[in-house]
Amino acid sequence: MRVVEAFAAAFGASPQTVWRAPGRVNLIGEHTDYNDGFVLPFAVPWGVTAALTPRDDDTIRLLSLQAPGEPVTIATHAESKGWTRYVVGVLDLLGDRVRGADIAIDGDVPQGAGLSSSAALEVAVASALNDVHSLGMTPMEIALLGQQAENDFVGMPCGIMDQAASALSEEGRALFLDCRSLASRTIPFDLAAHGLSLLIVDTQVHHEHAGGEYAKRRAECESAARKLGVAALRDVTDLAGALAELQGDERKRTEHVVTENHRVEALVGLLRAGAVTEIGALLNASHLSLRDLYEVSSPELDVAVEAALRGGARGARMTGGGFGGSAIALVPVERLDSVQRSVSDAYAERGFQAPRFLPAVPAPGAHRLS
Repeated sequence: MRVVEAFAAAFGASPQTVWRAPGRVNLIGEHTDYNDGFVLPFAVPWGVTAALTPRDDDTIRLLSLQAPGEPVTIATHAESKGWTRYVVGVLDLLGDRVRGADIAIDGDVPQGAGLSSSAALEVAVASALNDVHSLGMTPMEIALLGQQAENDFVGMPCGIMDQAASALSEEGRALFLDCRSLASRTIPFDLAAHGLSLLIVDTQVHHEHAGGEYAKRRAECESAARKLGVAALRDVTDLAGALAELQGDERKRTEHVVTENHRVEALVGLLRAGAVTEIGALLNASHLSLRDLYEVSSPELDVAVEAALRGGARGARMTGGGFGGSAIALVPVERLDSVQRSVSDAYAERGFQAPRFLPAVPAPGAHRLS
């Protein structure tokens, strides 16, 4: 394992533990997690591996195989910057339960594709620390720790979905999560049995959510909830009445969140009934809502969705926070070539960078490798 070899070369000994945590793709339920709503992600085969040995001082030495060079040594947490903030934030939040650590990181999550490489990094490191220090944290507690690190240390006001998907997912299944109660259950998601595939279309448009438009959307939702007198938009039961009380962007954001929660529940119902081939319309509706009401799509995402549908996809939508990243398409296996050709041609006609296509197969959540 190359991360173990790199660890030994950098730090002079083998690591005490090695953990891998996956990225995720979200089937449906976008921008609902920080509104206490419902989401339906699953883990993808790409992730982050963390090789770790604890230290008996407060020094943190970090090596990333994606940032070649000497290990970064951090003596005080204020020295962390860039990708190291995700790691140092996890250690800091564990307080006096841990001290320093030597850590080597290797990741193969496509960067900037909206597949949650940051959550995979947080969960991999937190899982390794939990293991080597016998902290007894549950997978959900690990997910919450990762979320807090991203909120407090990186400044990204994300909800719990990404970290929960990385920590709790199961192979071959999607994770239905109530982001208020944190209750979850896995739902069988075997597309191959129905002659289908879920195709990720990486637009190659990378995004940076910390601050900016993502934070603005969250603030608009919280403001709308206050005006409606509810704890979160998840609690809106009379949508027409709520929309009559709101104006402008807050009105649009509220309509998206409430209807998106309904779409998640409807899609879960279809999966549980075995009606996998019928979920495409919900994916389409989700994309239109994200494009027109939440306004987080992009020209590249819209073209990917439209071209995928023209090429024979049963349904398609942007996935992740938006402003770039990836779309997903539900495609009959025999139409995969047609869909990829349709999207590639549409991108070439508009002068967009060529997209990348990846198969979305539900993978296991965080697990120990050695």
